[in-house]
Amino acid sequence: MPDLVDCPNCGSIYVKNKFRDVCDACYKEEEKQFDLVYKFLRVRENRAATIPRVIEETGIDEDLLLKFIRTGRLKIATFPNLGYPCEKCGTLIKKGKLCDDCADELRKDLEFFNKEEKRKKELEEREKRGTYLTNGLRKREY
Repeated sequence: MPDLVDCPNCGSIYVKNKFRDVCDACYKEEEKQFDLVYKFLRVRENRAATIPRVIEETGIDEDLLLKFIRTGRLKIATFPNLGYPCEKCGTLIKKGKLCDDCADELRKDLEFFNKEEKRKKELEEREKRGTYLTNGLRKREY
C-alpha cells in the first residue's frame, strides 16, 4: 500500500513515490523554479555564475537550488562555479557528501579507532592467558 505523507514544503498530504519528495502542487512550483534557473544559466555570460548570484538574479530559495545541484539536475561540469556545501565544514564541493579535507580527517580518525580497538583486543587476550608470577608459577584464576 502506498505511503501517505505530509509535504515538507506546504504540509498537505500526498502519496509518496520514489521520484518525488513533495506534493504535486509543490513539484509543479519546483519545476517552474528550475526552468527559471536553467534559463538564467543557459545564457553564456551566466554560466560561470556563483550560487549567491544565481539566487540574487532568479529569486530562488538557496535550499531548492542546492537540491537541483545535489540531484544532478544542474550539471556541475556545465556550470563550474556551482556546488553544494560539505556536510561537515560547509566548503563547496562537487561530489560526495564531504570535502577532501574532511574525508581525510574522517579516514584518519577511523584508522586510529581501528588501531585502538586492535590494541584493546590484544590486551584482553593477554589478560585471558593469565598472569605469571616472578618465580615462574602461574597465578591461579578462580
